[in-house]
Amino acid sequence: MNPDRKAESYSFDLSAAVWRKSSASGAEHNCVEVADLANGAVAIRDSKATEREPLRFNATEWAAFRQGLATGDI
Repeated sequence: MNPDRKAESYSFDLSAAVWRKSSASGAEHNCVEVADLANGAVAIRDSKATEREPLRFNATEWAAFRQGLATGDI
């Protein structure tokens, strides 16, 4: 992982981020929310604890995470 790219993803201001949930989110709304950031990075947060600092992934990390989910490795 490139430390500069990771640091860059944490430098984005999330005050105007547009958060979205999965359309499969249940009535309890207990899910993860995702916001797109610059350069293909994303931030994710717990919808029940939005005051907590979101996790952030650069584009490479996010692609690897999604691939792991798709292949069942995660």
